[in-house]
Amino acid sequence: MQIQPFHIAVPEHDIDDLRRRILATRWAPATPSPAWQQGMDAAWLRELAAYWAGQFDWRAAEERLNRQPQFMADVEGQRVHFVHRRGAGPAPYPLVVTHGWPGSFVEFEALLERLCDPGAFGGEPADSFDVVVPSLPGFAFSAAPARPGMSAFQVADLWASLMHGLGYPRFGAQGGDLGAGVSIALATRHPEVVDGIHLNFLPGSYEPAIGATQQALSAEEERFLRDRNEWAALEGGYSHLHMTKPLTLAASLNDSPVGLAAWIAEKFRAWSDCEGDVERVFSKDELLTNISLYWYTQSIGPAMQMYWENRLQPMRFAQAERVVPPVGFARFPKEISHPPRSWLERTFNVTQWTDMPGGGHFAAMEKPDLLAAEIRSFFRPLRTGRR
Repeated sequence: MQIQPFHIAVPEHDIDDLRRRILATRWAPATPSPAWQQGMDAAWLRELAAYWAGQFDWRAAEERLNRQPQFMADVEGQRVHFVHRRGAGPAPYPLVVTHGWPGSFVEFEALLERLCDPGAFGGEPADSFDVVVPSLPGFAFSAAPARPGMSAFQVADLWASLMHGLGYPRFGAQGGDLGAGVSIALATRHPEVVDGIHLNFLPGSYEPAIGATQQALSAEEERFLRDRNEWAALEGGYSHLHMTKPLTLAASLNDSPVGLAAWIAEKFRAWSDCEGDVERVFSKDELLTNISLYWYTQSIGPAMQMYWENRLQPMRFAQAERVVPPVGFARFPKEISHPPRSWLERTFNVTQWTDMPGGGHFAAMEKPDLLAAEIRSFFRPLRTGRR
């Protein structure tokens, strides 16, 4: 496997072009609705756009991101960008962490510090990790797939090859959002090398076997399924578009930076534990670093493509099918769905379950200390070979 160091260097003319496009925005007419009721609030979006064009310093963000050791690998013909941060402890445990949408590898800056050097944050150095954070195919600097079929299952195969190529014969996996699906697929397809997986989200396509030979749905499970369907009807329009007409949407978002910012930033507000004020949790600089990454790499279209592929290859499990590696789950209160433990236990060997005191969908950014502690706790027995 060919691996080369990677350094982010956005051309100056791309930065100038972005500023020009923001300043030339044709703003949508206002509607007589309360702020945020129908999606992005127009006043806040204007404020964000003005900051993006006039004050946001991409070069400072770029310099900070380049402090992370980044690489590019050719994995089975797929160009994969990844961060590979070595642990500071005596025997770091290898862990692959996968992001989702509308995030990216930048979500894990704070989490990386706490996993790779827990001693610096009051933890035990023996709990340190070697952390690999790949960018999903088509996201950021990872090349878009050249052929159809790149669902979570195929990404899992790439990650298994990547970890093997990095010299890790066994490892753990962690993820939320799309990254949770990849982590589940790793445990499903590569149980011989995956010691365990830790999740802070359950993919919406996950369906355990339910039938005459299975235990009847509990009242809690029935309530969860009702809530999931109601959420999909009222809040899941973005996902339906991604899954069914991604190219139509990409034509707009790849051309308009303000449209892209609206599509992404609205989700950071809606899905986080921010009590309606997104800047209580994320600064404009944090939001725009992630949004700019999508813009400069023109990755919004390829990123949405993964929703299409996952729809065609959902996470359905047959009668008596069990996933062997143990599973840990951190259920954050403002996450977009709250599956009961029994729903996971129909398929998984759940050995750690925690209802978290705060946080939402972007747990690694919102609550890095809490998430890091959960990950360290879950993998502590696995790194010593005990199940």
